[in-house]
Amino acid sequence: MASFDPELINLIGMSPDEPVSQISIQAGETEYPKELPALGVRDWVVYPGLAAPLVIDTPHGAKLVEEVMAGSRLLILSLQTDRDSSGQRLDQLHAVGCVARLIKLLRFPDGSVRVLVEGLSRAKLVDTVSETPYLNVKFEAIEEIQERSNLFTALVQNTRKQFQELANISHFINDQVKLAVLNTRSPGRLADVIASHLNLGLTESQALLETSDIGERLSSLQPMLARELEVAILGARIQSEAHSSLNRSQRDYYLREQMRVIQRELEEGDPMFEETQGMREALESLELPEEARRLATRELDRLPQIPQASPEYTVSRNYLDWVLNLPWNKFTEDQIDLQEAARILDSHHYGLEKVKDRLIEFLAVLKKKNTLKGPILCLVGPPGVGKSSFGPSIAEALGRKFIRISLGGMRDEAEIRGHRRTYVGAMPGRILQSLRRVGSANPVILLDELDKIGNDFRGDPASALLETLDPQQNHAFVDHYLEASFDLSKVLFVTTANWLDPVHPALRDRLEIIEIPSYTTEEKLQIAGRKLVPRQLKEHGLKRSDLKFPKQTLRSLIENYTREAGVRQLDREIATLTRKFTRERVEAEEKAGKPIRGKSAAVTVSEEQVEKKLGRPKHIAQDAEKELAPGVATGLAWTPVGGELLFIEITRSPGKGRLILTGSLGDVMKESGQIALSFLRRDPKKYGIDLEKIDKEDIHIHVPAGAIPKDGPSAGLTISVALASLFSGKQVRSDLVMTGEISLRGKVLPVGGIREKLLAAHRAGIQHAMLPELNRKDWEESPEEVRKSMKAHFYEDIIQAIDFAMKPVSSRGRGKKKS
Repeated sequence: MASFDPELINLIGMSPDEPVSQISIQAGETEYPKELPALGVRDWVVYPGLAAPLVIDTPHGAKLVEEVMAGSRLLILSLQTDRDSSGQRLDQLHAVGCVARLIKLLRFPDGSVRVLVEGLSRAKLVDTVSETPYLNVKFEAIEEIQERSNLFTALVQNTRKQFQELANISHFINDQVKLAVLNTRSPGRLADVIASHLNLGLTESQALLETSDIGERLSSLQPMLARELEVAILGARIQSEAHSSLNRSQRDYYLREQMRVIQRELEEGDPMFEETQGMREALESLELPEEARRLATRELDRLPQIPQASPEYTVSRNYLDWVLNLPWNKFTEDQIDLQEAARILDSHHYGLEKVKDRLIEFLAVLKKKNTLKGPILCLVGPPGVGKSSFGPSIAEALGRKFIRISLGGMRDEAEIRGHRRTYVGAMPGRILQSLRRVGSANPVILLDELDKIGNDFRGDPASALLETLDPQQNHAFVDHYLEASFDLSKVLFVTTANWLDPVHPALRDRLEIIEIPSYTTEEKLQIAGRKLVPRQLKEHGLKRSDLKFPKQTLRSLIENYTREAGVRQLDREIATLTRKFTRERVEAEEKAGKPIRGKSAAVTVSEEQVEKKLGRPKHIAQDAEKELAPGVATGLAWTPVGGELLFIEITRSPGKGRLILTGSLGDVMKESGQIALSFLRRDPKKYGIDLEKIDKEDIHIHVPAGAIPKDGPSAGLTISVALASLFSGKQVRSDLVMTGEISLRGKVLPVGGIREKLLAAHRAGIQHAMLPELNRKDWEESPEEVRKSMKAHFYEDIIQAIDFAMKPVSSRGRGKKKS
């Protein structure tokens, strides 16, 4: 069958701008045969006197036009009643069609045929002559009826006037068509030309073809022209409105603007209006601070005026999305039960009673006062002691959401305060991001690794935290992106650090420090038995009966394969052993071809198996020497992984009176050596110092493990004792360790890290510890197992401390408590 093909105009050599109506022939008094081939057209109505390009895409249609082209060139074109039908039967065509003449025929490689036809006269299809090889029909030419009257003349003039108005507005009707209508004298021809250039449906076009009375045809055109004129005026207005906001970078916006205006005129929904209205209703339902509501309302009013293709639209839309989705007044209800909180803390953490008591006290005050306006908790301790795990435990005890924010390596202030919206890809800071993610304004936020914050040209995050962690200021925390204050006073902040020296002094002043000490060997044994071993067995698919770790085996792991304050390395070693035994178990089951169960499957890990699986011990226990040479004393040091024994070795040799200090010592430790020597030179006879001779000798102070940097004032007492031992020739007690800062006046001053230092002495089997008098409280708070196996001696004066250190060793054996 045939379909309308406007592209054919280009193929036959006509100008692309030339209307189809230009190719037309005046219908005259023509004699037609009584029978003609009939061709169905799917999507076009051909009018008399006008030309139309058609494409023929069926074999019988192609045969029809080829034979017609070779013969009389006449055929009948009729609109199909069903576009999906074959159009080869009379009942599949409308009863009225158009006698047409073939002007041109073109064949294409795909087998289709394009033709150009001109309409000659209306015709009524009367009967079928034949249906093969194509449809031939009998027809009757329809004569047009024209009655001359004033009404008819008025119809012609009005029709011409309306079309001219339409042509002046619509850019789809060119000047050639306007001239054709203006110069057409035949009313019937005028009606057909106008009908062919209106945007009519097939039903309307067919009805006009079937109307032989020219007056009725013109009357029918009136409402159609009025409708087209109204649509054209509306389209012009749409174009005018859209053009005001159109620019070269926003061509796609033109189409959206047209759609919006059309929907508004048709009183249909505008998606953008509906979205804006939805956001406005959501904003009204939120309990926002006045400042935030004012900023959000202003941004919401601007949004419809911004082109959707503009980057500014995305910035504004994202801002509103953040404002509407932040938990301004969404809180989780606290469920504080001190007994339940104590149970939770005990189930998650073994030991650390002082820390847990302080946290329970904090929760008790919170329950009683129902406010968080107080100091921010800061958990300080060596790695692996469970600082970070206290955050989830506190959140669970309170029934609140939990957020962890790692501060390690953070260098950009915008990570805390957010980016200003002038930057591409700007976002709020991590605090507001986290609050939106959990949907609560009162979570527990753990700021991990506070001491690892850096700073560079992008700002100092630690300074940004001053407002965040100040209970007197964080009720009005301002994020650069939000530009409005957000209340953080209900948030429970908990921070962690390994040590406080790198923390900004102003920030440290806002924190309540809770020190989490190193674990003792006994505590590590309990943690390993209760937590680490069961967890590793579960992760490796084993039962407790499959693999057993005796206490002595765990002790060997702790003392010989780990050297840490916490239990991370211990956990890794247990995992390594479990993995190796799991492999042996699986290999044995594969060899046996069946699972191994019962007593034969149980394995008890011995110390010998530990050494076989893990190799030789990685750390040799640091024991005190049985006998110390003059000039050698045993001190104590604190490191991030716990305490250590620190041997001070001093010798003298001929020289120029220099004091040489080696062993990667820091400035403070070097000054301690100078202070100790200056003090002893005040009373040279007591310690056997020959002032004349000493000026010709070099004093060399060395601290072993030279690759490890050492600093701090706590070695002052040990250096003083070692110098006194060197000059007097007396030996220092080998069962004694000491720590303390000294002054030029001979005072022993307090130092830190007493618990860790005493634990190191306890591991080495030391009996006695010499401590500053002002550290007596630290001794009393040290682990009970340390206090049972050691005896502490407290001094305020260096001379008394030196006298005690030089006393002969008791006849009692090492490792036993002295009464």
